[in-house]
Amino acid sequence: MRTSNHLIGLVNFLTFLLSIPILGGGIWLSSRANSTDCLRFLQWPLIVIGISIMVVSLAGFAGACYRNKFLMWLYLVVMLLIIAALIGFIIFAYAVTDKGSGRTVLNRGYLDYYLQDYSGWLKDRVSDDGYWGKISSCLRDSGACRKIGRNLNGVPETADMFFLRRLSPVESGCCKPPTDCGFSYVNETGWDTRGGMAGPNSDCMLWSNDQSMLCYQCSSCKAGVLGSIKKSWRKVSVINIVVLIILVIFYVIAYAAYRNVKRMDNDEPAGEARMTKSHPSHFHL
Repeated sequence: MRTSNHLIGLVNFLTFLLSIPILGGGIWLSSRANSTDCLRFLQWPLIVIGISIMVVSLAGFAGACYRNKFLMWLYLVVMLLIIAALIGFIIFAYAVTDKGSGRTVLNRGYLDYYLQDYSGWLKDRVSDDGYWGKISSCLRDSGACRKIGRNLNGVPETADMFFLRRLSPVESGCCKPPTDCGFSYVNETGWDTRGGMAGPNSDCMLWSNDQSMLCYQCSSCKAGVLGSIKKSWRKVSVINIVVLIILVIFYVIAYAAYRNVKRMDNDEPAGEARMTKSHPSHFHL
């Protein structure tokens, strides 16, 4: 009985520790939402799941310490719901970021991003005019494009140096015109539009050297945000999958230990001490 309680307590403590990377992933997404991805609702499910695991683990730990079977039972029921919610979040994260990625460009280190390569709920959410207004404003405020400039010993980088850079999806999609526009490089966020190719890409008409405009209204910028979100979610999802596997193992162990505690309690006659059972009294004639 005591061994089973100790095991349940240990499992709950380890489960509490497992909530930290989940909560950390949600906080990291939150920081990205304020600076890079600019989507402010995606992190909340993870934060809620992480906090829920912490609270439920503490309840289960208290139940094991004080031999409170109700708290142990509550831990098992709620933790099962949390595991189901975490599975649902992982499936959702992969489903909405399944399609779309950057395209390789000849003689370029960075990728170009096109909105038509993406599809589904997340694309519709980002592309919505009302919602994109908030995202583009967030991107401007974050200064993502101001940070793209580089100087080497006080000398601005050349076009050849810039073309070999590995830009982030937002930097590539929002801070420069699409490569197929054929504009000439002046600096990282300044391009000579004279002599550009009159191609089918409507973003070429939307590009502006005005530093408050750039390509923030371009489809490539929306695609860049989607590409950034995909990278962020995939990193967090890998951690969540590992945590989920360990969490399921711990849950099975805790459930087996709880069953053992319940069985031992049911087998023990009411009001009879365990010491009495171990050393039965002898009758003297």
